Amino acid sequence: MSLRKYLVWSLVVAVILAAAIVAYARYIRIPVNVAYVSEEAGGVSVIDLNTFEVKKRVHPPDVAPRGLGITFDGKYVVAANKDTADASVFDTRGLRMVRRIKVGDSPEFVKFHPSGNSFFASYEPSSSGGPPPQGPAGGESGQNVPLSQIVAFNVHDWSRVGDFVAGQETEGIEFSPDGKLLIVANEAQDTIGVHEIATGKVVKEVNLSSYGKRPRGLKLSPQGNAYAVTMEGSGTLITLDQNFNVLRSVPTAIRPYGVAFDREGRRIFVAAAGAKKLQVFAADSLQLLGETAVGQRCWHFTFTPDDSKILLACGRSNNIYVIDAKSYQTIRTLEGFQLPWGIVTYPRSYGSLGLP
Repeated sequence: MSLRKYLVWSLVVAVILAAAIVAYARYIRIPVNVAYVSEEAGGVSVIDLNTFEVKKRVHPPDVAPRGLGITFDGKYVVAANKDTADASVFDTRGLRMVRRIKVGDSPEFVKFHPSGNSFFASYEPSSSGGPPPQGPAGGESGQNVPLSQIVAFNVHDWSRVGDFVAGQETEGIEFSPDGKLLIVANEAQDTIGVHEIATGKVVKEVNLSSYGKRPRGLKLSPQGNAYAVTMEGSGTLITLDQNFNVLRSVPTAIRPYGVAFDREGRRIFVAAAGAKKLQVFAADSLQLLGETAVGQRCWHFTFTPDDSKILLACGRSNNIYVIDAKSYQTIRTLEGFQLPWGIVTYPRSYGSLGLP
């Protein structure tokens, strides 16, 4: 073979290899050490956790995502769209929207079942976009106010596999450690509802009105022996045992929402949106261990997969705060977001929308 032909063939092989590498990186390889952000006015973004730079941002027409979750294999991100009564499924290999799934009016929260085989989404027909009206059932007389609904979908084919009737203005969703119970925070009723997944029946209702108002955040401990609940209206953090009995309660800063334990279950982190603070409490005593100033309307947050940092989505500041998980000091802020609502990582990590 002549030198010229050799060089030509070498160039062809190099081009093919380069194209294969690009195709693998974009369409085959599952991104790792990344965070996904739902932006109500900006679609879905992916952050490289090695550099803390936005790698990609997509905003398909009529997509206004809030609730956010990721499949256990990292292949798909699911976002609940507030304006179009559906959820969008994005293939993380290129961040392409591959499906839209009908949910119901004003969908908000997304949570994957511990099995990884299904995800649950809440929607609020009575939601007006602000705090619920006062009253015994979410209204002045408790009449003619639609109940919230929770629907379950199979991850393998995205088919609808379950429906649950919840309470008024359902917010946070959680599961029991064995995955048999669905636990929901009913904001307008000041209750926690416990549903048996197999039958859909409500097996217990926990009235928290004597402790505070408007439960929103709800999170199981890593050990599976306790739950943490934030009550936004009163500024309260409550812990429940595995049988949903109240253990302790403590005041928080104004308007707490997102809540999560650390991996060891020793600390509880609370995003106090109204006070523009991230607070940290001892899980056993609920003693305040520390706090740091953050942006405006910071609702949800996640640890990085190595547990070293916390990323907090601040909707009205249009930024993400990166916070040291031990010192609670802000390391940097990431700008350029449009009403960021939720944030999760892959590999999956602890956070208000993430593990357990």
